[in-house]
Amino acid sequence: MSNLDQRKIAMNKKYFFGWNNIKWFFSELNKIYSNQPSFFSKKRLESGVAFVIAQWGMIYFLLDKHSTMTMTDMLMWSGVEFAVAGYIIHQIQKEKKEDILNKETPQEAEQPEDTPAN
Repeated sequence: MSNLDQRKIAMNKKYFFGWNNIKWFFSELNKIYSNQPSFFSKKRLESGVAFVIAQWGMIYFLLDKHSTMTMTDMLMWSGVEFAVAGYIIHQIQKEKKEDILNKETPQEAEQPEDTPAN
């Protein structure tokens, strides 16, 4: 094999962060806020961003105040951390249940109802 052939083979390899995957990712993000169906869920994306912002705020607070925090303050901080994490997990599970129920409802509606015998 020549050097040119080896370069062509190397260029045709599929990588995870290839240009097509990057274009697909940004096009799907763009579809979230349009009327087109998207691979990603708008609610989950927004709750994920809110969770990351809350986590960074909590970590910043901890790093800024850790030298003056008492045990009670630390317990309150960790309690808020667990409350935020629990809330996010609860919302995700609730959304999954609603998605499952919404998918089952149209199928059930198509089935004819039993008519009582006269």
